[in-house]
Amino acid sequence: QVQLQESGGGSVQIGDSLTLSCAASGGSLGTYAMGWFRQAEGKEREFVAQIRWNNGNTDYADSVKGRFTISKDNAKNTVSLQMNTLKPEDTAVYYCAADIPWKLRVGAPDYWGQGTHVAVSL
Repeated sequence: QVQLQESGGGSVQIGDSLTLSCAASGGSLGTYAMGWFRQAEGKEREFVAQIRWNNGNTDYADSVKGRFTISKDNAKNTVSLQMNTLKPEDTAVYYCAADIPWKLRVGAPDYWGQGTHVAVSL
């Protein structure tokens, strides 16, 4: 059973940067991927990015490509999401998730964090 804990959310201004972190515990990540989803108020939760634990391959939503970077620290069992050039439309609750890669990509991972809020204002 994998437990996930996010940190690093907050309120920033348009164009600012912010880094989210997710610490995993309780299980081996092995062939899993870890990633991020977000849910804006009144909208469905959407995939943001993922990284495969065994080989570091990454995948991004088109809306964040070139602005967000996902990375991992195997020693610390953490995943980070560096968010640059933030826009108001990035405002959402960001959730960390973990599971086999295809389940993350289709939005159906078994393991979720509790979420951390990011607010981007003008």
